Amino acid sequence: MTDVPLEHVHVSPDDGSNDEPAPAVFVLHGRGADEKDLLPVARHLPDELHVVSLRAPDPLQGGYTWYELDLSAGGLEASQPDAAEFRRSLDLVVESVEAAVESYGLDPDRLGLLGFSQGAITSLSLVLEDPDRYAWVVALHGYLADTHADLEPDGIADKPVFVGAGAGDRVIPESRSTAAADRLAEIGAAVTRGSYPGGHGIGQRELSDAVAFVESQVE
Repeated sequence: MTDVPLEHVHVSPDDGSNDEPAPAVFVLHGRGADEKDLLPVARHLPDELHVVSLRAPDPLQGGYTWYELDLSAGGLEASQPDAAEFRRSLDLVVESVEAAVESYGLDPDRLGLLGFSQGAITSLSLVLEDPDRYAWVVALHGYLADTHADLEPDGIADKPVFVGAGAGDRVIPESRSTAAADRLAEIGAAVTRGSYPGGHGIGQRELSDAVAFVESQVE
């Protein structure tokens, strides 16, 4: 077994190439899910990608969570990550990415992030903290945490980011995802947006658009 700090599932590329460092996607699930939850999504991604699907650190209702919610600003639709737990999880993901690069022979210049809900929120903060670590990001049904909303890091210019949102999402309203996309575009990221009629889940059209985005990044 590897020394990657977070529990995870690793899926090797299907193209048979094992000699050279390969590109990879780190997958971050949503609240109450686990490292297997987004594997059906990851299976649609290009064959040359390593998939490293990470498990959040804290148990929750049969699954796991990256952090507890701060509801002081209102209900669920206005929640923010608990700052201390969010910081811990961000650090754990970075440590896990670094360890996985060594353990699985990944190309450190071709690492992507794919997150849903809490995983999307985490992914957006990770790329803002260190844009040079990640080649691209897919953030589905997330928002930009207040702790990172004012960051304007070097290296964010032209960073490819796909932001997907649900017009009927009552957990993370589309307006929050739209605000994240607007802010990323404002500071120079190359933002691709997608709005979909469903709620808090990944429908077929959103999946197809996200896969097409990833394919364009790993060609």
